[in-house]
Amino acid sequence: MEKQSLNDMIWFLAVARERNFTKAAAKLGVAQSTLSHTIKRLESRMGIRLLARTTRSVSLTEAGERLRQSLAPRMAEIEADIADLMAFRDKPSGHIKITLSEHALQSVVWPKLKLVLKNYPDIKLELSLDSGLRNIIEDGFDAGIRLGESIQKDMVAVRVGPDWRLVAVASPAYFADRPLPRHPHDLIGHNCINLRQATLGGLYAWEFAKRGQDIRVRVDGQLTFNNSYAQLEAVLNGYGIAYVPENLVEDYIKAGTVVQMLDDWSPKFDGYYIYYPGKRQNSPAFKVIVDALRHRNV
Repeated sequence: MEKQSLNDMIWFLAVARERNFTKAAAKLGVAQSTLSHTIKRLESRMGIRLLARTTRSVSLTEAGERLRQSLAPRMAEIEADIADLMAFRDKPSGHIKITLSEHALQSVVWPKLKLVLKNYPDIKLELSLDSGLRNIIEDGFDAGIRLGESIQKDMVAVRVGPDWRLVAVASPAYFADRPLPRHPHDLIGHNCINLRQATLGGLYAWEFAKRGQDIRVRVDGQLTFNNSYAQLEAVLNGYGIAYVPENLVEDYIKAGTVVQMLDDWSPKFDGYYIYYPGKRQNSPAFKVIVDALRHRNV
């Protein structure tokens, strides 16, 4: 039998159920004449009469009843499978891969997602820690999380965290025999803990601003890391001054474990955003993740 006759079979079942061409045509959303022509074409193709028609009623012939009994359960299974697939389309599930820095993970992403993921066990999330700017399309990521100022303009960007700033800190022991810097230029000559930028490969020039005056200072010291958490560990062990995200050291500052300096010179930076291609068709699972991460001003 020709493949295109499957639709004819579906229409035949509609007539068999309704026992009426008018009602069946209305259910299918087609003209009664079109339905009648289709059934006649099916009978002609099969060489068997399937329906007995009178001016008032439609009944199944013996062959028509056998065909109905054969087709009905199979079509029911197909309809059930399609319904399951449609439910899968609307069910948050599947694999999502995101690139982000360790600071973004610890300060913003994980606190928001650790409870949400328990409610969606079918979502599989892969978080790749990397401080560099990645081409998420070429590298096979669904999205990236970076500071707002570094996101390409052709991406959809959704804020996931508040603005934040870097602060200069060191241990009290470090200043036991050294003066406390009062101006960014005073950092020159101090043992500063550098941060190597993953994307450009160079050392980060510490950025300061005050009353419209912007200053970049290229510091020097014994240690260089590519991770703020490692910088903090070095600070706690007395190796020098580091310029790290404020939320990493708030508790240490309050406890007096570290000393903060140049507070009025520390500017705010754009917070973290999740970004992704605008042309992609986002799955329900991806929408759950983005909505959970979305920054909401309290």
